[in-house]
Amino acid sequence: MNYYIVIPAHNEEAFIALTLNSLISQTVLPKKVVVVNDNSTDKTAEIVTAFAKQNPFITLVNKTSEAIHLPGSKVIQAFQKGYETLDKEYDVIVKLDADLILPNNYFETILTIFEKDTSIGMAGGFAYIEKNGKWILENLTDKDHIRGAFKAYRKACFEQIGNLKPAMGWDTVDELLSKFHGWKVVTDASLIVKHLKPTGANYNKTARYKQGEAFYTLGYGFLITCIASAKLAMMKKKPLLFFDYIKGFWKAKTAKTPLLVTTEQAKFIRNYRLKKMKEKLF
Repeated sequence: MNYYIVIPAHNEEAFIALTLNSLISQTVLPKKVVVVNDNSTDKTAEIVTAFAKQNPFITLVNKTSEAIHLPGSKVIQAFQKGYETLDKEYDVIVKLDADLILPNNYFETILTIFEKDTSIGMAGGFAYIEKNGKWILENLTDKDHIRGAFKAYRKACFEQIGNLKPAMGWDTVDELLSKFHGWKVVTDASLIVKHLKPTGANYNKTARYKQGEAFYTLGYGFLITCIASAKLAMMKKKPLLFFDYIKGFWKAKTAKTPLLVTTEQAKFIRNYRLKKMKEKLF
């Protein structure tokens, strides 16, 4: 199996070299790596160009966009720009952040997971962040969820879910749609990915409402949104975020914001979410 990687990067001069070093040190190398320089004003492009000279499978694509960092849409638009430059001769496509250090066996392990079971559509490790000199699990999500920072998709699954959605919630809807189509989503706890910049570090205040909007566009409905909002606010140790999320949900509902999923998919998602919640309670 071979794999291609697309890395959206905006002002990542502090980290991009560490990420690329961990890629060129993989026990199974990627066939292609596309770094999308998304309107950077620092030395991101220069660093990537230097790596590309030494490693022909790395290429740089430049993209211009607004400087404002809104979760979801900007990063996926950059991903699409990179993906469009690739051929379709891959078995696995990977969306990777530019602020990660991956273990050297990361992609060898991921490919083995895909090879062992053809019904697996997505696979990934776990994100760790540094706190007080120690690397600890970045505990923002369930153990069966793959973080948006490192997503690996089997080609057939990626095509069936219709690529990635340029909106906040893209890294939840991809998994829910995979399950809707009968694919398995697998995580491997042995794969420890060092996440150098905590999730959401660059988000502005409007991003708070975006989370509630995301819950709405995923077809969650109000009850599941309330539960998911409370859980996320507690995980972030910021209880008042709950009210921002709920406000975002109602703003999206009032504005009749289009859903990211069909009516049938939304029904499946609500049933799936409720089932998972019941499993945790009983």
